[in-house]
Amino acid sequence: PPPPSFSLFRATTAFYCKQWYQRRVREAVVSTQSTGTGCEVPYTPQGRFIHIPPPYPSATWASDFGTPWWKDESFCIGHLSTKTRKIRIINTLTSQEHTLEVCSEETLEEILNRFYKYNKHAASYTWKYNGTNLTMTKTLEQNGVKDEDEEFYELNFNEEDWLPAIHIYFNDDLTEA
Repeated sequence: PPPPSFSLFRATTAFYCKQWYQRRVREAVVSTQSTGTGCEVPYTPQGRFIHIPPPYPSATWASDFGTPWWKDESFCIGHLSTKTRKIRIINTLTSQEHTLEVCSEETLEEILNRFYKYNKHAASYTWKYNGTNLTMTKTLEQNGVKDEDEEFYELNFNEEDWLPAIHIYFNDDLTEA
């Protein structure tokens, strides 16, 4: 059988993926389970995980670990987006098209930085949507690129067929990659 710490680790990954914690206060969700003690205990439907106390008083549980892992900033690898969406970026010079999944909070500058993977000269292009220049310091929504995937879902449209298209136009400013 796997060591006890392995089962706690497996439950930890399940916790992280299912997010059984309160996002605002970054604390595990608590519930009063029928433990017979009347104490509030963390809600862990997949079992205990690292830094979660057992559902009963125990002298063997060490609570001297310091900060729980979900509150430790050194384990933070990113931020949870409110919503993601897909866009198409079409290079009008080469007719190449790339689909990117972007966060609703991302500015076009941040999208541009990720787009360098496909085009090292991406900063040498003017970015437009429906013929209008886009402001690179704003988000897609702030630039008038509406997120309509909820409407497409209600209408039973395939959102992949209706992705907003950002056209990029080469400026010929002689920059080097």
